[in-house]
Amino acid sequence: MVTKIGSAALLLTIVFMGVKQGMAMMTGKPEMLEMFGKWDFGKLGVMVFGALTLLSTVLIIVPKTFVWGNFLMAATILFIICFQLFHGNLKGAAVEVPFLLLNLIVLYLRHPLNS
Repeated sequence: MVTKIGSAALLLTIVFMGVKQGMAMMTGKPEMLEMFGKWDFGKLGVMVFGALTLLSTVLIIVPKTFVWGNFLMAATILFIICFQLFHGNLKGAAVEVPFLLLNLIVLYLRHPLNS
């Protein structure tokens, strides 16, 4: 019971953050364009990345696609970490690590609606 409540709370956190960041990328928020611009991503590339983030969020919500959604979101976070490290931004990479761990913990705990 406690595990399901914890899993649900973490799931809601992931969904909230995924929608927030995905929409920021899809709408082309200046801070997102600036961050991805350092890696030579244009506005279209940022929008596609935002669409992937939103897709992974939707997949996480559905119990049957929960694992795929978490893998996709973890991959996008890992992608950002790799670009941060490639450009020597250790602080930026360190900021992303808790979000990656959050996805891995939720994967371990499983979807709260699964038996």
